[in-house]
Amino acid sequence: MKVILRQHVETLGKAGDLVKVADGYAKNFLIPKGLATEANTKNIKAFEHEKQRILRQAEKVRQEAEAVAAKLNGVTCSIARRVGEQEKLFGSVNTTDIGNALAAQGLEIDRKNILLDEPIKTLGEFPVRIKLAGGLSAEIKVMVVAES
Repeated sequence: MKVILRQHVETLGKAGDLVKVADGYAKNFLIPKGLATEANTKNIKAFEHEKQRILRQAEKVRQEAEAVAAKLNGVTCSIARRVGEQEKLFGSVNTTDIGNALAAQGLEIDRKNILLDEPIKTLGEFPVRIKLAGGLSAEIKVMVVAES
């Protein structure tokens, strides 16, 4: 089934692209969520008219994401944890902990957008990527320190 993307979809394309996808994916996910519309002649003509508005909106979202990325790049958050022998943590530091530490600094980031390969289980400084809108990402530093 051919669909016209109304918003940027990570694995398919940008807003305004005409893509071919499986029928079930289009009918059960893309169209109900408003991410795409079916590509028939009526919708294609209507979409050409609406395309400029969507492109302006996508540019606005990208500019906002760039502003957030500029704020986030170089940010260091410190998380204190209890430690045992050989500087091994009791428990681990995960995306929720990082999100809470960023919120304490006034930066509200959804924990689903914090890209952490595996939970942090040792003391030290770790780079962590944050996924932003428009396909952008930022990198912060997470310092895991021993609790006093």
